[in-house]
Amino acid sequence: MSNTLTVSVLGTGIMGAAMARSLARNGHTVRAWNRTRDKAEPLAADGVHIADTPAEAVRDADVVLTMLYDGAAVLDVMRQAATALRPGTAWVQSTTAGIDAVGELAALAHEQRLVFFDAPVLGTRQPAEAGQLVVLAAGPSESRQAVIPVFDAIGTRTVWTGEDGADAGATRLKLVANSWVIAVTSAVGEALALAKGLDVDPQGFFDIISGGQLDMGYLHAKAALILEDRLTPPSFAVATAAKDAQLIVQAGKQHGIQLDVAEAGAQRLARAATRGHADEDMAAAYYASFDT
Repeated sequence: MSNTLTVSVLGTGIMGAAMARSLARNGHTVRAWNRTRDKAEPLAADGVHIADTPAEAVRDADVVLTMLYDGAAVLDVMRQAATALRPGTAWVQSTTAGIDAVGELAALAHEQRLVFFDAPVLGTRQPAEAGQLVVLAAGPSESRQAVIPVFDAIGTRTVWTGEDGADAGATRLKLVANSWVIAVTSAVGEALALAKGLDVDPQGFFDIISGGQLDMGYLHAKAALILEDRLTPPSFAVATAAKDAQLIVQAGKQHGIQLDVAEAGAQRLARAATRGHADEDMAAAYYASFDT
């Protein structure tokens, strides 16, 4: 197969749009669809064809990449696209959908005779725009050459976790990684909220951990978004993080693991969303520490 592919991107939110641009920048023919067409239209300036329907987007595609809100959305959209899908087409499923949903999506792929790859990504808006994501992937080795050019366009590294996408090995790893991201983000917000409540200058906190094992670039990046009121546009929105946190808690419970920090993080994110911060960066969970 040629390294230049026709790739359909279904879902052009923060991540999907960035991935579509990276694919186009690498010379691939890209067709994109989004439920709200206005959100996809700016991609036309990058040479991406904007489709009116999922079926139009996937017709004659070599690879279909789904980057939607959750598993239910992916299932719905791929069913809409089913009439135009060619048997043997590679399906790269990058939505953080949860373990159970991946099984349902893999079953749909089998029904439609598609080659299924469970392929969530690590990274937020900036690395996605730069084509510097880390791709976590599971799928049959004999078909990987069909999707490697896609992974190379959107990421700097691909970590293969297994041969069977239906096993959700890549999604399992993604949930573990996201549990860490959400916990750290919650900790950043709570430390700053406590500093505010105790009338402590946050810089004093940064100074005492500077250069030590407790210091980290992520702390400073997220703290700056809060302290400088730069929570929009989000790198990873509160609403999406809340959904992922619930998937993490659910996965833990299904496997006999009590995740107290993850559960608290999910509650904080949900509270921040209900207080009007759903579309802001996940660092806005900071505001869940206050009464209003």
